[in-house]
Amino acid sequence: MSSAVEESLALRGAVGALRDTLDATELPLDLPETAAGRAERAALLRQLDDYVLPRLDSLDAPLLAVVGGSTGAGKSTLVNSIIGGEVSRSGVLRPTTTIPVLIHHPDDARWFTTARVLPTLSRVTGRPGDEDQPGTVRLVQASALPSGLALLDAPDIDSVVSANRSLAGQLLQAADMWLFVTTAARYADEVPWELLRSASERGTAVAIVLDRIAPEDIDEVRPHLVEMLREQGLGTAPVFTVPESDLTDDGLLPPAALGRLGQWLEALASDQRARDIIIAQTLRGALESLAPRVATVVEAAHVQHEAGRALARVVDRAYDDARDAVEEGMTDGSLLRGEVLARWQEFIGTGEFFRQVETTISRWRDKITAAIKGNPMPAERVDEALQSGVADLIRAQADGAAAQIARTWRGMPGGDSVLAAAPSLAASDGTVPPRVERLVREWQGEILDLVRTEGKDRRTNARIAAYGINGIALFLMLVAFAQTGGLLGAEIGIAGGASLLAQRVLEAIFGDQAVREMAKKARRILLERVDALYDDERSRYHAGLGPVLVGSGVARRLEKAAHDVELAQRVEQEVGRP
Repeated sequence: MSSAVEESLALRGAVGALRDTLDATELPLDLPETAAGRAERAALLRQLDDYVLPRLDSLDAPLLAVVGGSTGAGKSTLVNSIIGGEVSRSGVLRPTTTIPVLIHHPDDARWFTTARVLPTLSRVTGRPGDEDQPGTVRLVQASALPSGLALLDAPDIDSVVSANRSLAGQLLQAADMWLFVTTAARYADEVPWELLRSASERGTAVAIVLDRIAPEDIDEVRPHLVEMLREQGLGTAPVFTVPESDLTDDGLLPPAALGRLGQWLEALASDQRARDIIIAQTLRGALESLAPRVATVVEAAHVQHEAGRALARVVDRAYDDARDAVEEGMTDGSLLRGEVLARWQEFIGTGEFFRQVETTISRWRDKITAAIKGNPMPAERVDEALQSGVADLIRAQADGAAAQIARTWRGMPGGDSVLAAAPSLAASDGTVPPRVERLVREWQGEILDLVRTEGKDRRTNARIAAYGINGIALFLMLVAFAQTGGLLGAEIGIAGGASLLAQRVLEAIFGDQAVREMAKKARRILLERVDALYDDERSRYHAGLGPVLVGSGVARRLEKAAHDVELAQRVEQEVGRP
């Protein structure tokens, strides 16, 4: 294989890789800052699929000239007149051309009957009066058009139908050359000049047809149009004038009206080298425009990445704060207030406790043992109240985290679109309440196991039996939540006294060091379970964000793909190729 062929294949491969990278690049978040990036990505993919890749694959295919322009410029009449018969519908009703009409010589049919160009449009045939079918391009064979040149009559670039405007822009990007048709009344309009500026920036070959101009106005309007073209970098674009003329009986322009335009098209069709120069110019311009256009998509990918990270950070911060709040609630004494305190008073007898809390533990042991063995209901009530308090704390913090995430997201770029796509993320998962209840029950079961493990020797086991294992487990839970920093007034005394009594009983059984370790372990076990629950909720949010997260590597891959095209094109240019 020759080096020239290898270099050509390298360019084709690099452009194909860029196309695949762009196709794999998604900008899913609805961000005002990335709207331009989304539009540019779509435009790049269309031009790569409609023009650049097909042209690289078939440099010897006929030159495709797209006839475009403003409403009422006479494009279809001009095309029909060039061909010498009606191939594209014309008339006074607007729009007249609603689907593109591609006219080619019969010998060139193989280039256009397949999806080589405009792969998103289906091919149809038929007469100009047939009903238009959206999403199609109508193929017309015309022997009057020389082989090697094809014309594509496009819808109006300023059509009242938005789909027509969009299609017209797409077709222009698929052209080797624009045959841009305007009139003396419309040549200064902004819409066509936006497209012409784009053609200038991308090096697209352009020819201008000043149509339907009164003969007496030509000397005034044409120089002004040429000056405007020069100011926009299109000073080399040929300008042809077609004077206002009476149509023939067939609805065509008289041959004399086509003048220099007809001669120029005939010369172009017969001159392979001239066609090659135009094709090379437009292809080179399209290739050179890729890098700066990809840069717009790269910037959009960066913005999307940062916006996604910001949304994810809100999730992590919310559940980290919720976990910290649960830990604080376990140690600030707030779990020992309200219902727990009331049930504890029923269990122990608050008045006597306040009078004798500093006396020997043996007297309290007798009273507690009697309470547990003679009437276990008060102990169960304390346990239930404590279980309810712990569950309420965990659940409230989970719900608070979910509410905080939804509230914060709604004020952030892209947050509303995520919540709209996944409404369930506006609140905690429906499984959280039963999971919390199960979590607390399982934790209480582990406390019982912890007491049994610590009471393995015979003496300790006997002491535990004197109070009952459930009572000892209850005391351990009270000691685990013994801090009183969040309580006020009389609550401090009651809660502090409750934990002090429970701690003294436990110390008499296990020893003070063992009690501290057991309380610490009880808190750690509960927090581990809370972490697991909150991590599942956190993962639910991250999974919801997954489809809209743009990785940091996306922008790098795009930049590399565009750089590879530049390098391959540079090598091609060194050997005199596009």
